[in-house]
Amino acid sequence: METTVSSVTQEVFIGDHRPTVLIGERINPTGKKRLSAALKSGDMEIVRDVALGQVAAGADILDVNVVAPGVDEVALLPRVVKVVMESVQVPLSIDINNPKALEESLKIYQGKPIVNSVTGEEGSLNTILPLVKEYGAVVIGLAIDEGGIPKDPEKRVDIAHKIMERAEAFGIPREDIIIDCLALTVGADDKAALATLEAISKVKTELGVNQTLGSSNISFGLPDRHVINHAFLALAIEAGVTCPTVDAAKVRQAILATDLILGRDRFAQRYIRDYSQRGKHSN
Repeated sequence: METTVSSVTQEVFIGDHRPTVLIGERINPTGKKRLSAALKSGDMEIVRDVALGQVAAGADILDVNVVAPGVDEVALLPRVVKVVMESVQVPLSIDINNPKALEESLKIYQGKPIVNSVTGEEGSLNTILPLVKEYGAVVIGLAIDEGGIPKDPEKRVDIAHKIMERAEAFGIPREDIIIDCLALTVGADDKAALATLEAISKVKTELGVNQTLGSSNISFGLPDRHVINHAFLALAIEAGVTCPTVDAAKVRQAILATDLILGRDRFAQRYIRDYSQRGKHSN
């Protein structure tokens, strides 16, 4: 299964036997006071800086999210999408809370973006999927419905099946559907990571589609979060995640190492090239 997303000048191919694709998560005001304030004031300079920084750190796709208290998402999201398109060449994932903001952003997007996201809730399916079809986008399906995020991995897989069936009924091809089995913190439930990994593995086996994951959620509330995140990411990629949503600057080296171990880096070329670019020397 291969998913293609694009900007005007660049295509990105996502697939199980390809190198892991990184979706940069940093254009998101949640927990970022400076970015949130800039978005509210209409200051786009910080958005450009974050976009350029993520691409320099190795992000292949950028997620764009402007949801914050006091922000007019319908007016602001297409503006930010336009600024990011003008600043970097990589494709975008349009992260939405408001369907109207999504539609306005899809109208101006040049290429084939990702829509982030649709859920298993009826309202979401009936509102988001027609827009995905109309504009020929890729869509991320979240394993959550009216009952919340199920603890049972089987129920998450059931939601993935539902999203897949409904998307295909709208005429969206399977390769244009990415599933997110969702991660909950092991700080609250020490079996939470196992449930997510089991769901990822089952989605890979039963549906064969590409998968994303906001992996940093797994370590919320715990010390040395990067250690947990790196370990979990490696396991998630082996289980079936092909395009995690991450802070590329923090995890790219760990993902390159994971790809190397999984046989996705011929003669370790990508790993060695990254090492050389960082200017490090081994003994």
